[in-house]
Amino acid sequence: MFSDETIQTFERIVARYPVKRSALIPILHEVQGRLGYLTPEAMVEVARYLGLHPVEVAETASFYDLLNLRPVGKHQIFFCHNLSCTLLGAERILAHVQKTLGIGTGETTPDGLFTLKRMECLASCGTAPVMQVNGEFYENLTEAKVDEILDGLRRRG
Repeated sequence: MFSDETIQTFERIVARYPVKRSALIPILHEVQGRLGYLTPEAMVEVARYLGLHPVEVAETASFYDLLNLRPVGKHQIFFCHNLSCTLLGAERILAHVQKTLGIGTGETTPDGLFTLKRMECLASCGTAPVMQVNGEFYENLTEAKVDEILDGLRRRG
């Protein structure tokens, strides 16, 4: 299933660790980067490559929020709902995002453009409420600011 190039990348990742199975999460990130999400077939192949049982790979993949087990939107929105963000209006703003996009958390818009997820903490309490989109932080959020961000992302496609 994996190309020779991908296997070479796996080998470079494994070389960083004293135990081969320790490379599981970095390899899953690599696979997700190439496929967009972790297919059941890919997880079986990763298990085979690392000498693990497929259920060990599936358990690990299902535990971590940054690993996707199904297709996600082009723009992944991670919305912090920890204490600081919640006290400063995150729930109200998240409800606004859900209404604007027409999806709930854990869902993807029908056009495949946005996926919305809650995150326990994005480590930006001093600038709460905060969200992260495709690795970029947006802080001190208001409904108006979120509308501008979403409009800009829609224009980019």
